[in-house]
Amino acid sequence: MSSITTQFVRQGKKIVGIGRNYADHIKELNNTRPKEPFFFLKPTTSYLASGGNVEIPAGIIAHYEVELGLVIGKPGRDISQDAAESHIAGYALAVDMTARNMQEEVKTKGLPWSAVKGFDTFTPIGEFIPKSSISDPHDLKLALKINGAVKQDGTTGDMIFRIPRLIEHISSIMTLEEGDLILTGTPSGVGPVAPGDAVECTLAEPSGKILDQLTFTAVSRNGGYQFKS
Repeated sequence: MSSITTQFVRQGKKIVGIGRNYADHIKELNNTRPKEPFFFLKPTTSYLASGGNVEIPAGIIAHYEVELGLVIGKPGRDISQDAAESHIAGYALAVDMTARNMQEEVKTKGLPWSAVKGFDTFTPIGEFIPKSSISDPHDLKLALKINGAVKQDGTTGDMIFRIPRLIEHISSIMTLEEGDLILTGTPSGVGPVAPGDAVECTLAEPSGKILDQLTFTAVSRNGGYQFKS
């Protein structure tokens, strides 16, 4: 396995975030269920290693979204669903932080989401998990706690569009490259984090065996962008 794959955080070129891929999450935000996979891009500069600080800019209401990420190991374009698994090198536990109040404003204006998702530190990321360590990526437990209280507790089995379909769709639009990360969507229970909050996420097998844990602390960002509605 190449160093690009195992060190995707440093060497990967893009983060592709899938939106609205869990029905209950769609309902809680009063969104419309998509007819095909829906995605956005995040910069790799938004990665944050476990144990770090998520910096919340002034005026931003930041929401957590715990997700299963998949790491591309073999580049490809127009990848079929049958061939999709051969392009996966492994997985990672991740959180897609979202500037929710900014998102609500730009959505009403029909503007892009790049800033909403792209702030520095807005993609807390766990360790690379080789594909061989996970027998079924659609049978995993995702959980997130804030200050010890459970906020998200879901299963990847509830994905609307499964991983092969996601890879097929994305690669029909843009080439997937080695080290790219695909965030596969979040279960219900999303909500805000405030400065001082301690966040703990887990990815586990149905038996309860923990595959990875990811932690971070929310802090106020000093300087930089300030959101004014």
